[in-house]
Amino acid sequence: MDIVPYLLLATLEGLVQASVLMLTALGLSLVFGVMRVVNVSHGEFFMLGAVAAWVCANLIPGPPYVPFIAALLIAPVFVGALAWAADWAILKRINYNPEATIVSTIGLMYIIQQMTLITFGPDAQAVDAPFYYTVRFPWFGYSGYKFFIIAVAFVLVGGLLYLLRHSKVGLFMRATQFDKETAQNFGIPVTKVYSGVFAVGAMLAAIGGVLVVPSQQAHYLMGHDPLLLSFVVVIVGGLGSIPGTIAAAILIGMSDGLLSVFFSPTLAKIFSTLLVALVLVFRPQGLFGKAGR
Repeated sequence: MDIVPYLLLATLEGLVQASVLMLTALGLSLVFGVMRVVNVSHGEFFMLGAVAAWVCANLIPGPPYVPFIAALLIAPVFVGALAWAADWAILKRINYNPEATIVSTIGLMYIIQQMTLITFGPDAQAVDAPFYYTVRFPWFGYSGYKFFIIAVAFVLVGGLLYLLRHSKVGLFMRATQFDKETAQNFGIPVTKVYSGVFAVGAMLAAIGGVLVVPSQQAHYLMGHDPLLLSFVVVIVGGLGSIPGTIAAAILIGMSDGLLSVFFSPTLAKIFSTLLVALVLVFRPQGLFGKAGR
């Protein structure tokens, strides 16, 4: 048996999964790194992005790429505004207390789920891809849209890294992450930084939902798997470590693609769980995290 086509297919599928996972997990890691907040409702922001793509596909006329582009613009803005409002109405009121934040975001998760269920119903909804193009390899054809997902994800991640390292906003975020009190003493509006970071994290998840929905179907419970995988990535990479999150997303996404093609998706999930267990036992701070005192 020629293993090359299977290996190529597994690599491509792994890259697609890693790209979407990288966006979703980066949002979670950014929120924890700067705010020290564990956002359990993060998967629902992913789901809202997918549902928004379905709404745009049904309300906006024209070829499939027109509502898709609209969804890429509208969904992150809407979800980011919702996250900003949730931060103002909930997280700020409890002073970002870690225990209270977990309980509050669990409540927010259920509220978003039930509101989506009431508004859009329980049925999974399909969304057409913005374009249909097949990239031909000697052994098989592969969806050009999936290459588009990979490209968009890496461009967005590169833009986020540039923003964090070479902009005033990024400087404020890094200063707040390093020492909130000192940053406040130097005039950095910490509460505004927190609100912005929470919104940006939600926007990244929403974009992931928009990108993935042509390959899946939008429904009100689809946020569970992205949330769990994002936690796996953040734990393996190191809590709050952006480079660690990127590396872990690629590692887990690629391993998931390879194991799913050659063995089974169940084995891929077992591998992810086992990897988390090993990291927690032998390196609790994660592969790229720093050990605390």
